[in-house]
Amino acid sequence: MTEIPNSIDTSLTAQLTHGILPQPTSDEFARQEFVKSLKYHLATQISPGNKEALAARAAPAFAKAKGHPPETMEDVRSAMRDEPYFTFWSALQRNSQEMMWKSVQIPVERQLPELISRARTIEDASGSLDLDPALPIPTYHRAVDIHCLPGGYHSEFTADDVANGACYDRAVYLYAMGRMGPLNSDIGDTTIAFIKERFPDFAPARILDLGCTVGHSTLPYCDAWPDAEVHGIDVGAPVLRYAHARAEALGKTVHFSQQNAEQTNFPDAHFDLIVSHILVHETSNKAVRKIMREAHRLLRPGGIVVHAETPPYRDLPAYDAFMLDWDTRNNNEPFWGASHGLKATDIAAETGFDPAHAFEAYQPSAFDAAQARRTAVFQGGDFGGAGAWWLWGVRKPA
Repeated sequence: MTEIPNSIDTSLTAQLTHGILPQPTSDEFARQEFVKSLKYHLATQISPGNKEALAARAAPAFAKAKGHPPETMEDVRSAMRDEPYFTFWSALQRNSQEMMWKSVQIPVERQLPELISRARTIEDASGSLDLDPALPIPTYHRAVDIHCLPGGYHSEFTADDVANGACYDRAVYLYAMGRMGPLNSDIGDTTIAFIKERFPDFAPARILDLGCTVGHSTLPYCDAWPDAEVHGIDVGAPVLRYAHARAEALGKTVHFSQQNAEQTNFPDAHFDLIVSHILVHETSNKAVRKIMREAHRLLRPGGIVVHAETPPYRDLPAYDAFMLDWDTRNNNEPFWGASHGLKATDIAAETGFDPAHAFEAYQPSAFDAAQARRTAVFQGGDFGGAGAWWLWGVRKPA
């Protein structure tokens, strides 16, 4: 079968082709486009019906049983638990996730020997890759296949495996329905825009991206601060091998290493800027605090740590919080809900930082919101649909 050029796309800006990105056949491309279109249809045409079902049936039934209308996220969950429309949407949403992974696994499996060979034979690399086969994978990471990705980010199925990195690269584009931009870099681009607006004189010399996976959000820092030394760490070897090959293919210099963000091998005060992009919700409450203590150790005076996530539930109406919380119970995201209760000042005070220097903010998506056809709402299964990211962190006093 002939391969479809990656410039062809039926709805949004196409994912940018690079030297390690798996290329689909015409049938594989059609399957992936169907999944992307299905996800967009669910987000824009089916999901809104949940609110109507709540108003028409679930809320009145709840009020009759409890003596008051559903007022909190927990109330809405109780009211909607057995609502047929919600269970219908939820089943479709979960199936679309599983269909997405299958649609990217097929071309990756077909091309895996070639992808591994490309990753092995990088010439004149400007960046580096340092793997640690003895690194223990955290229990909270091994407990589930995060995002329903079979094997998670860390599992290896053959020597020098890059399969789950390759799957992740393509799947993020489909999951976000193209709204993360052609390089899936929207969270990194948005975080950079926030830092430059809030700290206009800040010029980091050394940057660390925690939980970098394949480097979607890491690479923008190479362009934002060209003189900076950029590092990315993750516990998964397959995603790091792929990240290194991808960075080299795109002409970016990044130093990737297999490390746990809770305890790294970098020296004290080694970084000016530490960032993460949708990492926090993948870790346990205990791990988040260890990560922040480690960030405090690693930051130089005047350094900044910034985490990008979706918004805390306290900022949302009860129904919206309920919909955003869908991932906790339905998308193999067991720490999602708890992470959306974090407060920057509280975490700063617990981990050695001065809470007076903590911050929380919403930053508009760097990727053109009109072009991305946002749903303008945060909801489960609609990654980045609201056109903004919630950023929190703290600056270490100079």
